[in-house]
Amino acid sequence: MASGQNSRGPHQLMPAPPTDLPLFSGETDRARSRPRSAALALALPRGRDFKGFWESRFGGKKEQEPEQNGHANGVANGSVRKRTSDLAVYEQFEQQARQTEVRAAAIRDGNADAIQKPLLPSFESAEMRNLAETLLRDIIRGSPDVKWESIKGLENAKRLLKEAVVMPIKYPKYFTGLLSPWKGILLFGPPGTGKTMLAKAVATECKTTFFNISASSIVSKWRGDSEKLVKVLFELARHHAPSTIFLDEIDAIISQRGEARSEHEASRRLKTELLIQMDGLTKTNDLVFVLAATNLPWELDAAMLRRLEKRILVPLPEAEARHAMFEELLPSTTSKLEVPYDTLVEKTEGYSGSDIRLVCKEAAMQPLRRLMSVLEARDELVPEEELPEVGPLKPEDIEVALRNTRPSAHLHAHRYEKFNQDYGSQILSQEQA
Repeated sequence: MASGQNSRGPHQLMPAPPTDLPLFSGETDRARSRPRSAALALALPRGRDFKGFWESRFGGKKEQEPEQNGHANGVANGSVRKRTSDLAVYEQFEQQARQTEVRAAAIRDGNADAIQKPLLPSFESAEMRNLAETLLRDIIRGSPDVKWESIKGLENAKRLLKEAVVMPIKYPKYFTGLLSPWKGILLFGPPGTGKTMLAKAVATECKTTFFNISASSIVSKWRGDSEKLVKVLFELARHHAPSTIFLDEIDAIISQRGEARSEHEASRRLKTELLIQMDGLTKTNDLVFVLAATNLPWELDAAMLRRLEKRILVPLPEAEARHAMFEELLPSTTSKLEVPYDTLVEKTEGYSGSDIRLVCKEAAMQPLRRLMSVLEARDELVPEEELPEVGPLKPEDIEVALRNTRPSAHLHAHRYEKFNQDYGSQILSQEQA
């Protein structure tokens, strides 16, 4: 009998434990009073729990590829790794069983509203769960706390985003059938114009879970893990729906696919999996939205461009928006100077929102530099409580700031306009149409 057991695999030794049995350590007194099944009574030694029995038999064993398989034609294969222990699978089972018992107790006691959704969904393997844990750092729990009012200008982009994402979540009754919401939205435009802030404002307005994803989040050095990370990402997003997946700098992830010889196989598999997952969103009613941002929309793959159905230009700020930014960053009451806002607006044509912030920062640094030169000329260090206040802003400080800060985002303005004319989404009035 012993020899027969040793010849069997771990999954042939006993059937999967039923979920209604107390198979984990720390079971309640009420659970201990339940009779165990006949199969488990034969399989488990008396006085030992399931986890201890499994660990003693199989927990120390790890299946591993032979070392010579890690080299093909003398080239090291970095994908050879130890497989996850079988014990990890049953540790996951134990955790899920505890969560099920807690939820059942809360429902029984009438506290169903207090139940919190678990951070991770149920995965089919411990490996997928481990990959999911690496993505948890990219989840912004709760609201990013960015309001529409904090974004100056960009009225057309705001209206399109509200129409594509906010309204379907607020009024799902109207967005069914042909009017089902867009699942893929592309924000394109010069760098520093507020694409990331728009995405966070959407998450704040809709109270959705926000996944801030970059290329480093889903690209792995291990063979096959990149496409698994993409699959796990979308599983997490469905679990936390309504949710927003923000793919920043998407051109670094899925640029135009080249010839088979010029593109790495891992890159092709990653792009293919991402396209498959985005196709899956359009076939379900899950409120999962993909917001992608890029500074180079003309480099995106055509298949991805098709899945990003709504393409919104985030342009450089207009004169009115620039005026509002200067009033907020350089208020006259704080600077003790009548700031020439009209002159600033006129001289910052072609500046992005990020450039305007740098202009204001550079202007505010001028009084501090004058104070630093005085303090550094002293022989002794001035105690913090005796440090003088920073002096007021002068008109020449603003002139110096404008000379020292040049626009960084105006070089490809015509290309963005051309792309917007060819592929962009706009709201046209009847007169414009």
